[in-house]
Amino acid sequence: MERLATTVRTVLNLEMACTAEMVAIAGRLRPYQVTFVPERREEITTEGGLDVGRDPSGLRSAIERLASIGVRTSLFIDADRDAVSRSKDLGAVAIELHTGRYAHHPDDSAPLRALADAARLGRELGLAVHAGHGLTVANVGPVAAIPEIEELNIGHSIVSRSVFIGIAAAVREMRAVMDVARTRG
Repeated sequence: MERLATTVRTVLNLEMACTAEMVAIAGRLRPYQVTFVPERREEITTEGGLDVGRDPSGLRSAIERLASIGVRTSLFIDADRDAVSRSKDLGAVAIELHTGRYAHHPDDSAPLRALADAARLGRELGLAVHAGHGLTVANVGPVAAIPEIEELNIGHSIVSRSVFIGIAAAVREMRAVMDVARTRG
């Protein structure tokens, strides 16, 4: 991580738990952004959004500490209006909407509507709106078409696909699907 923090010339976003140890590391490394995510040792991958109501004073304190040294903060949350509003109240400048429910049930319109509603509220509140988790070339279109979402985080799918076609082609393939969705949305 130390090497990445000194060599990355673009945006460095640390996705991490909101613990004293991790906040201290972020304070030392000073990435462009920290995204607080829920972490449980038993998880293979994140199964849902951060519970922003569980320890609001701890989250607020960590957000304020990072903001004081110029590190922006994002909260990885479920597509829920209350979580979006609480994120703003805690001082986050961005949210990343967990798209896992949509990714697991792409034919159910409710998760996509919830994402669009949460994204709209986030933008209205002045938050930067990001989304990600479980997105692939096959399912990214409807999420990419949500105009309030300015960033999609899709590392796993692109890296997995790159094993077969190379990283440049995997990125171009994903970008093409996203661009088509944006022009139609």
